[in-house]
Amino acid sequence: MNKTTARQVPAEPQALPGRAGDIFQLLRDGKARTRAELAGTTGLARSTVAARIDALISSGLVGPAGEATSSGGRPPSRFAFNPAARVVLAVDVGATHVALAVTDLGGSVLAERRMDQQVADGPEKVLGLVVREAAKLLASASRGVADLAGVGIGLPGPVEHDTGRPVKPPIMPGWDGFDVVRFVQRSLPVPVLVDNDVNIMALGERTAHWPDHDNFIFVKVATGIGAGIISSGELQRGANGTAGDLGHVRVPRGDDVLCRCGNHGCLEALASGPAIAAALRGEGLEAAKGADVVRLVAHGNQQAIQAVRQAGRDVGDVLATVVNLLNPSVIVIGGSIGESGEHLVAGVREVVYRRSLPLATSQLRVGLSHAGDKAAILGASQLVTRHVLSPAVIEATLAGNAVAG
Repeated sequence: MNKTTARQVPAEPQALPGRAGDIFQLLRDGKARTRAELAGTTGLARSTVAARIDALISSGLVGPAGEATSSGGRPPSRFAFNPAARVVLAVDVGATHVALAVTDLGGSVLAERRMDQQVADGPEKVLGLVVREAAKLLASASRGVADLAGVGIGLPGPVEHDTGRPVKPPIMPGWDGFDVVRFVQRSLPVPVLVDNDVNIMALGERTAHWPDHDNFIFVKVATGIGAGIISSGELQRGANGTAGDLGHVRVPRGDDVLCRCGNHGCLEALASGPAIAAALRGEGLEAAKGADVVRLVAHGNQQAIQAVRQAGRDVGDVLATVVNLLNPSVIVIGGSIGESGEHLVAGVREVVYRRSLPLATSQLRVGLSHAGDKAAILGASQLVTRHVLSPAVIEATLAGNAVAG
């Protein structure tokens, strides 16, 4: 994962290229600096730094931040990143919901809304809802389309990252190969970035709550089961965008359980929200969907608690192999079934710590998501800011401003 975010900035190097986009990265931690401090850090001439800072100030991305202590004479001015310069539209499309938020460039949520919506209704209906609600949400945050830096969208299925097109998503009929980017840009002519929902949840959770952990796994247990994998600080998507698809890994106790993918014994067929609900119905309980499972657990129903605990063990069976293979320092469990609390995580821990190598688990932390249902929104915002605030894009933006001026 690109670590030059508003909350994660690399250690200041002794020298940097002289572009304004590179100098800007030093200011993204929000710490105010003087021109002299930036010149000392980068090794560039003060006149060069001054010119670059002036360009960044004219773009609005950097603003004055008071004065430094004077050692004699006029106090030098300090400058800092201005996250309010532009806004991001962050979109979380789930199997049964759409959540939208307007954030600033630092990831702070300015306005948000969550609606019931079936992803199976198709891309035009779902994305049509997104673009209609975007205008209302921007207005509620007192911003307009002209302030929009980009749109980040998470989808509940595999996504070809370079194009933003869904690839044979199992629960998204009509979405395969659909040009999400082009559809959204008809109404919102800004950069649109699309990724698998669990990938953006991993970005959001890690940035907000685990910034010091470069080997991190986020597991979503909901209608489906998947993982967002961050290794050596970088999000791992794999060759075709399917990295982390834990839901279709075989679990030993599921040999006679048919999965919707056509195989037997898949983790999703045993431990997803619908699978747990089906098992509880077989025991005579009223449980039509995953939300009913969470409700039963919250009310202390022992059958539901034991079913969720067993689902955690099944997830742990798969994660034990992942731990041995990737050696993460943190595994976070989220998604709607994650809302059932520690019962799910207890099952995961029980198997992971027993089945994984002792060295791999010696410092491993396994716990529930801190970001909760905000993880995807935070990650979708991160997806955009990592792109639009990168050195190359900043440089291109400043060049465009200079031409327009």
